[in-house]
Amino acid sequence: MEFIDLKSQYQLLKPRIDARIAAVLDHGRYIMGPEVQELETRLQERTGAKHCITVASGTEALLISLMALDIGPGDEVITTPFTFAATAEVIMLLGAQPVFVDIERDTCNIDPARIESAITPRTKAIMPVSLYGQVADMAEINELASRHGGIPVIEDAAQSFGATYRGRSSGNLGTFGCTSFFPSKPLGCYGDGGAIFTNHDALAQASREIRVHGQSKRYVHTRLGVGGRMDTLQCAIVLAKLEQFDWEVERRRAIGERYQDAFRGMRDVELLRVREDRDCVWAQYTIFCADREAMIQHLASRDIPTAIHYPVPLDRQPAYSNCPVPGGAQNSSYAASRVMSLPMSPYLTEQEQDAVIDAVRSFFSE
Repeated sequence: MEFIDLKSQYQLLKPRIDARIAAVLDHGRYIMGPEVQELETRLQERTGAKHCITVASGTEALLISLMALDIGPGDEVITTPFTFAATAEVIMLLGAQPVFVDIERDTCNIDPARIESAITPRTKAIMPVSLYGQVADMAEINELASRHGGIPVIEDAAQSFGATYRGRSSGNLGTFGCTSFFPSKPLGCYGDGGAIFTNHDALAQASREIRVHGQSKRYVHTRLGVGGRMDTLQCAIVLAKLEQFDWEVERRRAIGERYQDAFRGMRDVELLRVREDRDCVWAQYTIFCADREAMIQHLASRDIPTAIHYPVPLDRQPAYSNCPVPGGAQNSSYAASRVMSLPMSPYLTEQEQDAVIDAVRSFFSE
């Protein structure tokens, strides 16, 4: 059993993926070829965002967004400690300061109720993470940011592309939305890739310039930039996968709901709560288990793979241990000690899912 079954996906989509790759090899425009603009247009249409800028990775999407906002030394960016390091890494690379705000215990997303007390005159952005495929409470975060002088909000939507929040698409819920096309993400390529979404013309233009070394046109450098372009081949692969994406999203939801139904009410398992005003694309299907290591070993004995996202929150990582954590991060520590992810893929068969469910149940009955 695969934790994420990319092989079955490729076998199903092989003719269109291969055709897309062959088209790029034929025209030879490997950097900023026609598939780049085609993908950006398709993603704009899908999310409803006015602008889409494809970039080299989800990390690069966050970095370029911060650069477009002129964030740098002396500035603070509020974010969550319960996320992958890239979220905070890009802040510190620009010389700014991450300020960690704890999560909601039942969703693992940043707790909006705790954000206001962390805002200072140096706060230049708020960066919520839509973790495990469920959007953070963007309406409350946006309203709070507006009350404090229009603080920009950057949604880290690396895990939630395809999800919705109050009828709107993840990625098009803040000043910026940033997603990743890392192979294991809900919509992935065969390497690194990402995208930035915004409805602000000036920020979109800045982002486009930054991704090509700050150029407004060839050899005219209007600002500091990076080499942040998404390869044409990777754009072609995402375009091929987009044809199947709606079906895959529905499968993820159905498989996630089936897991939820199977484990709901189990005394020794806590489930993530999916809020009523949003859905979840289950980038990972994650539960809380107090005896996690024993559970992992039990599942491994049945050839069922697992993963932990994330075992150590960022405020306890050496690189980020000096970052402020107003009010502490007890919920993040709790989650880090218990979360574990089970196999999740649109191509997970019912028989495979039954094997996972039976193995989890048997752990508590043995």
